[in-house]
Amino acid sequence: MKDYTGAMAKDKRSKAIRKTIRKAQDSTSAANRSTQVAERLALAAKSSEMLSSVWTLPPAQLLRFHSGMLLTELDAGATPGFEGDQDDGERFNQLSAGEIARYQRLMYANGVRGDHRRLLIILQGMDASGKGGIVRHVFSQVDPMGIHYHGFGAPDAEEQKHHYLWRIRRELPSHGWISIFDRSQYEDIVMPHVYGTFPEEVWQARYAEVNEFERNLVASGCSIIKIFLVSSKEAQRRHFIDRLDDPRKYWKFDASDLDARDRWGDYMQAWQDVFERTSTPYAPWFLVPADKRWYSRIVVSELLRTTMKNMNMTWPALDVDRAETLRRLDAA
Repeated sequence: MKDYTGAMAKDKRSKAIRKTIRKAQDSTSAANRSTQVAERLALAAKSSEMLSSVWTLPPAQLLRFHSGMLLTELDAGATPGFEGDQDDGERFNQLSAGEIARYQRLMYANGVRGDHRRLLIILQGMDASGKGGIVRHVFSQVDPMGIHYHGFGAPDAEEQKHHYLWRIRRELPSHGWISIFDRSQYEDIVMPHVYGTFPEEVWQARYAEVNEFERNLVASGCSIIKIFLVSSKEAQRRHFIDRLDDPRKYWKFDASDLDARDRWGDYMQAWQDVFERTSTPYAPWFLVPADKRWYSRIVVSELLRTTMKNMNMTWPALDVDRAETLRRLDAA
């Protein structure tokens, strides 16, 4: 009887989520049909707000790192704030991706006209935590113009000649652009912390350097979303075996992945220190359960879409005399 009651309650929640998503879709369709700029933006904002309403609490509130939060105590298989199932999540993501594309085009257009707003997304997590899948799904509908993706591996010979932030600065978003970092400057703290490749005083100083670096970025108009995908060791094992069983995925596996797995506890402590010392009011960390890939994708989608919506952008005005321009076109 208890199982039956639980199933009924879950079905009821899913129906409510689907109803809200349908309403958001209607608002999006109305926005796409409208010929009035202000109305289109208002309807798009309404659609985004409806999508946000399916959460019991906003991910930005639930998953933001705070004092006392311990990485090792988080449930990587949980779906905090979202009471729907995978099908509901995929419907959410499809509609949210369209709205992200709308806001991305809007930000890019403003950037062309000199607006300094831009966005940096940092994706971190243990190997096989789903960083690549997030990029493919969350950004499935965006215009490639205005999106920059970069994965950071071990510094190459040229990068080692420079300050560790040199290669990071080279990949930062231009005005109006979104940059997605698969790993980031935080590897230059975590790796020496775990493996002792630099003296402790060197990597310890980097906490303050990174905070200052991010503070300056935000002050110059760059919003930062920092995501850590919380995966379990068992889920990682399953994904590794899947890679070893599928010839199409052999390229994803590297023996060094097992070295990192052997030092799982050291990594957890290093990342805990990162969160405690670099989660700031201007660039907080969000710790996102990632064993259910569909859930981590909709969280990132929600954080991204609401961040861009809250920029309150509108389309740039025409910077030429329209009547005169039309006259010249007719005369040509």
